[in-house]
Amino acid sequence: MRKLTFTLILLVSISCFSQNKEILYNFTSVPQSLMTNPGSDVKYRWFAGIPLLSGISANIGSSGFSGYDLFANNGADFNAKLRNVVFSSSRDDKLAINEQIELFSGGFKIGDWEKKAYISFGMYQELDILVYFPKDPTILALDGNQKYLGKVFDLGDLNIKAEMLSVFHVGYHKKINDKLIFGVRGKIYSSIFNLSSTQNSGYFYTVNSTNSNAIYNQVIYSNITVNTSGFLNYTHNYSGNAQSDITKKTLFGGNLGLGFDVGLTYYPQKNIQFTASLIDVGFIEQTKQVENYSLKGTYNHLGLTPNFGMGSSESFYQAFQKAIPLDTLHKKYTTWRPAKFNSSIQYSFGDGRNSECNCSGNDIKYTNAIGAQLFAMTTPRMPLIALTAYYRKQIFDSLEMKASYTLDSFSYKNIGLGLSTTIGKVNFYIMMDNLLEYRDVSKANSLSFQLGLNIIFPDKNTPE
Repeated sequence: MRKLTFTLILLVSISCFSQNKEILYNFTSVPQSLMTNPGSDVKYRWFAGIPLLSGISANIGSSGFSGYDLFANNGADFNAKLRNVVFSSSRDDKLAINEQIELFSGGFKIGDWEKKAYISFGMYQELDILVYFPKDPTILALDGNQKYLGKVFDLGDLNIKAEMLSVFHVGYHKKINDKLIFGVRGKIYSSIFNLSSTQNSGYFYTVNSTNSNAIYNQVIYSNITVNTSGFLNYTHNYSGNAQSDITKKTLFGGNLGLGFDVGLTYYPQKNIQFTASLIDVGFIEQTKQVENYSLKGTYNHLGLTPNFGMGSSESFYQAFQKAIPLDTLHKKYTTWRPAKFNSSIQYSFGDGRNSECNCSGNDIKYTNAIGAQLFAMTTPRMPLIALTAYYRKQIFDSLEMKASYTLDSFSYKNIGLGLSTTIGKVNFYIMMDNLLEYRDVSKANSLSFQLGLNIIFPDKNTPE
């Protein structure tokens, strides 16, 4: 039973999020590329996303182990596989999960063509979870402390951040001149649920006692806090309608916050492009349905391993509770969104204009492009970084392809492919990462996909 409980804790507690959308970034035939860079070089008169279908994405990835490592039917003992996973993983390993659904979106050009300005807007729902692998507490739960005299177990390994929220956004995009495009986007966050415990510290160790009346000296120091919001109503004899409550929180009834995106595209030459963006710089004030739990204090026990169920006037367990009490508070707190930085450089070649095109020289429609992209995201520890090389190809007037190779902490063989097709006014796109892993998904360290449907009216000045 202890092994089963531990396994469930292990699988649940190593979730993390990664929001790198390297195929979508700068894939400007897809309107949703504006969400990765509000300064993208898009050329639409207007577009409208099909509600609930215009942007669907999910990402899962593990930097430590795959499901195959634990559940492979290879004759090996499960306990042996479990121990191998635990002891081969580090406190910085993570499994990434991110989900996003666009509720609605749209955009339109304002003014005449010479003004070259653009407004975009929309709303999406997102789920983020972030927990690093708690290696020291996991070893302690698995083996106890008997074999680890003198080892200091780091309770600061406990690190979790999870949130479900909705985001309403409005963006402004302007072509400053023939070389520079600039964009900015404002965001209103509405947090539906939040769980945050990221600044923990503490330790536990056992040493031989110098006291002649005791065998061991065991010390626990704990400075652990878990903040939650949005859960309170559902854990205290809730009798309402959960679906209605979640809908209200989605529509600005949750804990509110503000944020912004900023980005640009710059052409030092007609066929050389530089882009950069900073996404989700923002915060949320967690003030509604807030409940905080803390375990703070120091407990020192001289003797054998404490038997928390026994005692005379006062059991060891009661002594531990007094030394490190579990306190429940209702104190508001602030959470910060994981800020993301993107940058790319691209070289384009192959003039795809037909003989009847009377576009200006700056409107050459190149049929091929190669480039490199850098992605970085803030986390409570080290930033998550990824480097991507890609190739874009205009296969037909109505079909564009982007192939990518990404190097990150989850995989060294991440090959991705994206396709965008526009038939009439209907745009459909689909993108998938780690294509090689689909041969056996149980061994995959990372998988992601994106797809969507839009209605697009291209600008009349766009080259054909």
